[in-house]
Amino acid sequence: MLLVYTHKITPRLNYIFKHYFVRILQIPVTFTTRVDEFVAHNGPKITYSKMPLGSEFFIRSHDLLFDQGINDIDIHISQWDDILCFFPVGEISSIPFDIFAAGFYLISRYEEYLPHVQDIHERFPAEESLAVKNGFIEKPVIDIWAYKFLKLLKEKFPNYDYEHREFNLISTIDIDVAFAYKHKGIVRTVGGLINDILQLRFLNFWHRFLTIFDFKTDPFDTFKELLSIKNEYNINTIFFFLIGDYTTFDKNISSSNNKFKSVIKSVADYAKVGLHPSYFTFKNMEKLKKEKLRLETIVNTPITFSRQHYLRLSIPETYQNLIDLDINEDYTMGYAKVVGFRASTCTPFYFYDLDFEIQTPLKIFSFAFMDVTLKDYMNLSPEQSLQKILELKATVKEVNGTFITLFHNETLSENEVWKGWRTIYKTTVLD
Repeated sequence: MLLVYTHKITPRLNYIFKHYFVRILQIPVTFTTRVDEFVAHNGPKITYSKMPLGSEFFIRSHDLLFDQGINDIDIHISQWDDILCFFPVGEISSIPFDIFAAGFYLISRYEEYLPHVQDIHERFPAEESLAVKNGFIEKPVIDIWAYKFLKLLKEKFPNYDYEHREFNLISTIDIDVAFAYKHKGIVRTVGGLINDILQLRFLNFWHRFLTIFDFKTDPFDTFKELLSIKNEYNINTIFFFLIGDYTTFDKNISSSNNKFKSVIKSVADYAKVGLHPSYFTFKNMEKLKKEKLRLETIVNTPITFSRQHYLRLSIPETYQNLIDLDINEDYTMGYAKVVGFRASTCTPFYFYDLDFEIQTPLKIFSFAFMDVTLKDYMNLSPEQSLQKILELKATVKEVNGTFITLFHNETLSENEVWKGWRTIYKTTVLD
């Protein structure tokens, strides 16, 4: 048991210390404000306060973990060996910055509560983030800091028995559009055929025609292949189904379509299934509740996983709504425009609500990249995309973290848009 002496135990302090020590480093931790208890402790121990008690392992504290509410904080980036850091604390500390305050600032998404310009989808823009501005978005710096800290802790307490966690991979699949051509109703089907002709997309017209009349498999119907890879190689896979009503931004098959229901049920027989709440749910509790109930009725089991469509996330409102609807795990944490780690960690963590100053029961799973980001936003070729994916994966492996991928069912279609991406998916989850 690691003992931490501090002058004041707060919810913020308890939260971030447990993320570092319990979830990342697998070290049980407890706290005390009593000097005599700290001195008498024979195991590993550190002081987190303004001044050390003696010559012990000491981290000089920033005020952030002892504050409440949101304040505009000046941040100056500095260096800790080969990794960036902030909240410097001077030479008296065992490390040159407050690792715990910095970690809390990043993982709580503190900066997303501050005034900022939203993008066209009312999201927090990647380019506004501290990680993107300072070039560390592709590094899970909290985990990297944790392991650098552990190295120093081992030097101070070499006889303590430290455990090691294992690398973990989670493959997540978003089902924005289950079928490219089939089961879309007579109006959308005829409209698609006419539009192909008007746009002179004759090859697309031919593929659409053959698929509609069952001469060809729908290119987006890759569910059997995804499940086959999952089962053969024991890949932890979660499918997120969009079943909202049709809008400009939500264009899936109707949730009342029997074939679509059959696909959802068959996937749920072999893999975890979560909700992909539609575009307009991110601040709309009633719409979110309706879609959750709709999916639960189809699969006949409670739905506890979620990822917002278009990654529309408004912190803390979206998370507060998910908690009220008994969603246990959310996989939205990430950016559409850039790859990397939005919360600067590759370890699942519990959402800390700065409005109420509490750790909530909602567990956040931050994905490392999305297929569309690499192909469309970053304009990378399939070869370049795979290289970037493997770089991110190697970074996560270095800290034995959780590597979460975001693909879509159409990514494996091997159509002209996604040529070569079936191999990328297999290499990503199997390598």
